[in-house]
Amino acid sequence: MMHQNFKPGEVVYIIIRNPHAQDVAQVQQAAVVENPENPSEIALFAHETYYPFSEEFAVFKSEEEAEMAYKDAFSNPEEFEEYYG
Repeated sequence: MMHQNFKPGEVVYIIIRNPHAQDVAQVQQAAVVENPENPSEIALFAHETYYPFSEEFAVFKSEEEAEMAYKDAFSNPEEFEEYYG
């Protein structure tokens, strides 16, 4: 499973989609925590909400990795050239 590389207490970066606009997404900092509903599992905690590890989230160890993946997935070449961070 993908989440075996993560431990409670780690800060990670996720690409999270806007549930109301599937073509809108952003890189968001999250914490890896024990799942309060099942302490033998880990979960992601962001925006005061717990999220189970799932295929819905791309999880990265660094903000740089997440930003690169985000640009690869959501930018076209013209937008990429104008990206200044």
